[in-house]
Amino acid sequence: MTLQYHIPVMPKESIGGLNIFPGNDVLDATFGGGGHSSLILDGLGEGRLFAFDQDEDAAVNTLEDKRLFFIRHNFRYIKNFLRFYNVFEVDSIFADLGVSSHDFDIPERGFSFRYDAGLDMRMNQNAKTDAASIINNYSEEQLKFVFRMYGEVKNAGRLVSEISKKRKVQKIKTTNQLKEIATVCAPRASQNKYLAQVFQALRIEVNDEMEALKDFLLASLELLKPGGRLVVITYHSLEDRICKNFMKAGNFEGKIEKDFYGNVITPFKLINRKVIVPGEKELEKNPRSRSAKLRIAEKY
Repeated sequence: MTLQYHIPVMPKESIGGLNIFPGNDVLDATFGGGGHSSLILDGLGEGRLFAFDQDEDAAVNTLEDKRLFFIRHNFRYIKNFLRFYNVFEVDSIFADLGVSSHDFDIPERGFSFRYDAGLDMRMNQNAKTDAASIINNYSEEQLKFVFRMYGEVKNAGRLVSEISKKRKVQKIKTTNQLKEIATVCAPRASQNKYLAQVFQALRIEVNDEMEALKDFLLASLELLKPGGRLVVITYHSLEDRICKNFMKAGNFEGKIEKDFYGNVITPFKLINRKVIVPGEKELEKNPRSRSAKLRIAEKY
């Protein structure tokens, strides 16, 4: 197995947060290059690890280990597929919501503006909707919503206006075409950050990431045993807010509910009230971890 497919982020903190004991049933919802999974297996004894990933490229990283059950599907369906194994509850659940380094570094996947390639961005290569179809077929209002909501692009109106003008002349099919359009709208002092926001927004829409995350969190709550741990690494404010609210209040709005006596009603105990971030040594070794935030919660 080639772990450089994706360097595991905050490995010590995340694996420690799972509170694994030999014989546990553990779920890794985002297998990727298998970096976190291999560390989970180290402490699992005769337990079982159920690993999910919808990316067909991730399947080649599976370990030769009878304790590992690899399931090539989106993590929003964890509950359905675990039933196939007659598994209705697990001891801990882990998810690293970052796109793997592999996907960014393979030009033809279309995730990065560093390479010229087709506008794809599908994590599941069998999915019908790619980035090019969204850029060319969404209405201007739909595109504005995508860039504002998922990329926090402040001048989304201008960006969409430029896209609209260009796609009337010819279809926008490549990363370079989109990059050229976005560069015209980007602030000079933060051009790369702007391009990253534009590509991030499009990737989130292509893969329906926010709704998939909500489905995953709801399923995790049902699957976890009392005392079980949920450990999630996020990379941008929107997904982090969803996870923070859900762990704190059991809903995605962060609305606190109280019982008759004024006690907060929540399904989780927060293990780390202050978010955990990578240290300086890790940032030097793996700069892509710079925006990572780790949250840990334990089910009551």
